[in-house]
Amino acid sequence: MEQALKKWLTTHGPEGGEEEEAWRGQYVLRVSHCLEFLCGDQPLIEYKYIRSCMQAKEPPHLTLVHASNVKVLFDKEISAIGAVVSRKSSNPPLPLPPKRRAPTLVQTCVWDVSQPFKIVLVNGSKVNAEESAKVQVRAGLFHGTELLCKPAVSSESSGRSDHTWNNSTLEFDLSVCDLPRMTRLCFAIYAVMDKVKKQKSTKNLHTNKYQTIRKAGKVHYPIAWVNTMVFDYKGQLKTGDIILHCWSSFPDELEEMLNPIGTIQTNPYTENATALHIHFPEYMSHSVVFPPFDKILEKAAETVKPNDLMSRGWKKFNIELKEIMERDPLSQLCENEKDLIWTLRHDCKDYFPQSLPKLLLSVKWSKHEDMAQLQALLQVWPKLSPRDALELLDFNYPDQYVRKYAVGCLRDMSEEELSQYLLQLVQVLRYEPYYDCALTHFLLERAQGNRKIGHFLFWHLRAEIHMPAVLVQFALILEAYCRGTLSKLKSVNELIKLGTIKNARSKTKEAMLTKEAMMTCLRQSGYSETLSDLHSPLNPNILLVEKCRYMDSKMKPLWIVYNNKLLGGDTLGIIFKNGDDVDLLLDLRQDMLTLQILRLMDLLWKEANLDLRIVPYGCLATGDRSGLIEVVSSADTIANIQLTSSNVAAAAAFNKDALLNWLKERNSGDALERAIEEFTLSCAGYCVATYVLGIGDRHSDNIMVRSTGQLFHIDFGHILGNFKSKFGIKRERVPFILTHDFIHVIQEGKTGYTEKFASFRQYCEAAYLVLRKNGNLFITLFALMLTAGLPELTSVKDIQYLKDSLALGKTDEDALKQFRQKFDEALRESWTTKVNWMAHNVAKDNRS
Repeated sequence: MEQALKKWLTTHGPEGGEEEEAWRGQYVLRVSHCLEFLCGDQPLIEYKYIRSCMQAKEPPHLTLVHASNVKVLFDKEISAIGAVVSRKSSNPPLPLPPKRRAPTLVQTCVWDVSQPFKIVLVNGSKVNAEESAKVQVRAGLFHGTELLCKPAVSSESSGRSDHTWNNSTLEFDLSVCDLPRMTRLCFAIYAVMDKVKKQKSTKNLHTNKYQTIRKAGKVHYPIAWVNTMVFDYKGQLKTGDIILHCWSSFPDELEEMLNPIGTIQTNPYTENATALHIHFPEYMSHSVVFPPFDKILEKAAETVKPNDLMSRGWKKFNIELKEIMERDPLSQLCENEKDLIWTLRHDCKDYFPQSLPKLLLSVKWSKHEDMAQLQALLQVWPKLSPRDALELLDFNYPDQYVRKYAVGCLRDMSEEELSQYLLQLVQVLRYEPYYDCALTHFLLERAQGNRKIGHFLFWHLRAEIHMPAVLVQFALILEAYCRGTLSKLKSVNELIKLGTIKNARSKTKEAMLTKEAMMTCLRQSGYSETLSDLHSPLNPNILLVEKCRYMDSKMKPLWIVYNNKLLGGDTLGIIFKNGDDVDLLLDLRQDMLTLQILRLMDLLWKEANLDLRIVPYGCLATGDRSGLIEVVSSADTIANIQLTSSNVAAAAAFNKDALLNWLKERNSGDALERAIEEFTLSCAGYCVATYVLGIGDRHSDNIMVRSTGQLFHIDFGHILGNFKSKFGIKRERVPFILTHDFIHVIQEGKTGYTEKFASFRQYCEAAYLVLRKNGNLFITLFALMLTAGLPELTSVKDIQYLKDSLALGKTDEDALKQFRQKFDEALRESWTTKVNWMAHNVAKDNRS
């Protein structure tokens, strides 16, 4: 092989004498698929890469690199890491503080353990499989959604409910030293059966509900899954026996039946759960720990060598890098692109700091030297805007220091902006493997400092506390929040008691200082905000009993009316929903998400000087299958407006004058003109919003109009293109609702398309372009909700609808062309909407 390499070198450079020697001095060999270089005068056979190729009987892949490029990046890297190392003592990052250990305790750094990582399978019990089936266990090591090495698979075990694998060892093709700190060990238990045309019984195998894998004439049926961390919360590599109680419900997307995005909590309902008994072996006679942060920085400084790095910051590569950085978060990176990003990581920091998520996806987390280099670079990375930093809290970025960096960026959020994203921030707490983390601290700090943040943090946590996967975590945060308020009172009380004890015998000047200290403490914003304007739970606002009623729908929700003192005595209506329908909670939480996105759209449009009069009413899940919905005053449904103008339900939907006449009855003169303008703007906003979000089930009872002219939508049970169908026929054939009676109002009853209609269309197009500019933000917010349990948001495939509706990846010109086609389609096919509304009205009339 060495002779072949020498021949290759001869054919790729000048030959003979001084010219060849000069050529050889200017260039080094680079391993094509990674950042490794062969330099020096040693025989090629002595290089580790060449030896590994010979052992694998594979040809080496090498390219020529100019030596000057290696030195440029080397100097840059040394400078960056040197700056971090030199300032680490004065301003160190704050990892979780280690507990005090006895001075005699001996520990080994995980980087010093070169053995392959392995686990021992002991047995499994309560395995829900057919008696004739064989059972196997698949195990994978993940960092986020990245599979670090090939999964390990056990031998087959037979039995009815209990299975044993005779302490068989599963060994992974990954050394212990290269395990990232946040490595997850994910298990899947599955049945293996012969592939036949029809199974006699599929009752216990869920073949219709869950996907199967077919291999070599066998069919694999998932039974259960469970995840656990490789390191404990102290950073110590786990050892000893552990019993994992598994979960039986599988998500739509699976990595060979492994579920890395699932919780690391085990199933608390142990009585019927499949149990997997495993053993973590000991690699040393004492504990193995992940190194503290200062050691990581030292490793970064040690591993920066001229032959490890190369600068490819040439113009053509920076153009390519810019194209990659402009892609949306759903775009996949190929290995060559990851290699380019990692090579040009300093260019990313200097010119594309918002590209940090893509750089993190390009790091080889299974190589601890690269991980250390990344951590050093992260210390000098510019701070991102809070909106850009939100993406770093996604499941794809589990590293604790990355998440701490993201939380640091979020600290620049105003209270209003934090309220806007609080729903997602509570959901991504599920991704935190340890309860004590930077995000939890941040949310509790802001909740204690602002009543509104605290109120909604409390209810977002409280609404999901019944879910077993988050029960303990959310309950602890709730207790910490509630105790935080009490602790402020206690701290003031302790301050007073301390001063009283000191001055018990002398009511002198010092006694006055105690009172002044108390007043100074209470004047602090954190105390005054928390303790001011406390409402006693025994004295709520006055309930107007005579105006309360219940609504005529399946769950018989209550319509509660209060006299709201804050609104000058105006009434405030709240709908309280409660029931045993499991879909109720999901519907409320999906409504919450949709209304949150509508509020964000409203904010983005206003930032662009476009106020489209959106009505994002309040909605809050308060517990298991219960919640509150705000009543929008002075509003009625399109169905009711149409039905009051016609004695025949079937004909009501085709009365194009009904809506305009309804507004005329409630407005006259200039007020009518303002109402029509309000209708025009709000109709444009909701046309664009419902199209982008793919909101379905749009009938005349979930579109409403206020007497002031504002149109708005309610009930968002179907989103992201999940349109309703009946008997296999799509009931909704238009991209969004734009009927001719809406146009009739916009044009003030005039026929033919007028200037008013042209303005309406311009509003729609301008609104669409604003949303496109913020497409990555919408994708991020939906991605952060993937584990929330919403039925129509379970995988990245569901979010693909947003990418398509916003035409991400296209130019504004092409995207606008696509939207105009959808606009024309909505107008052209509006008669189908009328037919659906007629059917809805008739059905409603028959029920009454």
